[in-house]
Amino acid sequence: MSLATDLRSLWRSAGFRRLTVVRVLSQGGDGMFQLGIATAFFFDPTRGSSASEIALGFAVLLAPFTLVGPFVGPLIDRWQRQRILLWGSVARLALTALICTLVAAGAPAWTLYTSALLTLSVNRFVLATMTAGLPRVVPAHELLAANSVLPTLGTISAAVGGTIGAVATFLVPTASDASLAMTALVASGVAFACATWSTTRIGRTEMGPEHPLAALDVAQQLKALTAELIDGARYLRARVTPWHALGIMAAQRLLYGLMFVASIVVSRQVLADPSDAGAGLGAFTIVLGFAAVGFGLAAVLTPAFGDRISRHRWIVLCLGIGAVAQVLLAIGPEPWTLLSAAVIVSFAVQGGKIAVDTIVQRDTEDAVRGRAFTLYDMAYNVAFISSAAIAALVLPDTGWSRGVMLGIAIAYVGLGVLFARAPREPRAVVTPRVD
Repeated sequence: MSLATDLRSLWRSAGFRRLTVVRVLSQGGDGMFQLGIATAFFFDPTRGSSASEIALGFAVLLAPFTLVGPFVGPLIDRWQRQRILLWGSVARLALTALICTLVAAGAPAWTLYTSALLTLSVNRFVLATMTAGLPRVVPAHELLAANSVLPTLGTISAAVGGTIGAVATFLVPTASDASLAMTALVASGVAFACATWSTTRIGRTEMGPEHPLAALDVAQQLKALTAELIDGARYLRARVTPWHALGIMAAQRLLYGLMFVASIVVSRQVLADPSDAGAGLGAFTIVLGFAAVGFGLAAVLTPAFGDRISRHRWIVLCLGIGAVAQVLLAIGPEPWTLLSAAVIVSFAVQGGKIAVDTIVQRDTEDAVRGRAFTLYDMAYNVAFISSAAIAALVLPDTGWSRGVMLGIAIAYVGLGVLFARAPREPRAVVTPRVD
């Protein structure tokens, strides 16, 4: 089945339609945020561009949700997920208004970064909630297709949002940084406002959980949520298949992160004049465009092979494809190798992710899904931060090393061999209750 065919089939579900609109609007606004932050951290000519400095930027961007996630994520299993989406959108709208005020007032940079990081942290919470609630709005037999279509539409929306910001930058080259920031922030605020309105069209109980709990006092909440997250991790490990799927996702994300950091540095130092931040950003934007092609192909082909190959074997195949891409990149830091590898690796990572999402959703009870995807996001962020830290140690100033690229290829092969031996059926375990 094609992406268009899957979308037409899923579109018959009113719940899926409403959730899709919320995600598209939400990630469109996020795309504008992400462009501004990427420019500030990685393409500002007043900042360094080595792998170590980029690693620091990744840590600043991803650490907040990694630290906060364990405490707020289990709320996905405690509170109505529609309420989380609604108030999450409201929070992002309020934070956007605050940032606009700070920019207009010329506030210190740390206040802007703190507000932006809070907004991104809320976004990760919202996306985890959407993923956990997806099985409640689509039939079980269409879950794989939904896991292909919805993230792809979200990714496209984020890319469109980022493109709008990039186009504004190129069309208004003489505008001040504050004016460009305000333009992107206002546009993202409009998208967040629309996402807030769209969320009100989702039924309050439509996305679960089955048995939401009333609020407790803060101390009880923290104690209960910590215990529940630990129980959720034990459940996934005992269940086996979701635990292994999360592990392979994190490992694949770490390898992808190494290439991502290398692509940023190569874009600045090899594909463009290192002193020209605009050229470096333009080169990296092209790399992201080719990566988007890979994501799109994965969304089309993964469901197409869904009836012919198991999720487990598809993940092994994607790991092999990732190895091929890294061998190609080891040829040299030329534009054609980087762009080709961007397409192939992105296909492999997204194809594997779609299968992992389906395994975790399929083999995890609804009462634990929120915690499962909180652990998913934690593993995702820790892997990405770790990849940046490793890149800071192993990558040269140019961002490219044949030995590193071949080493990543070998790692892909090793992961494929290990996961090929992993169990394919979940074990029967007792589902932990939320008290």
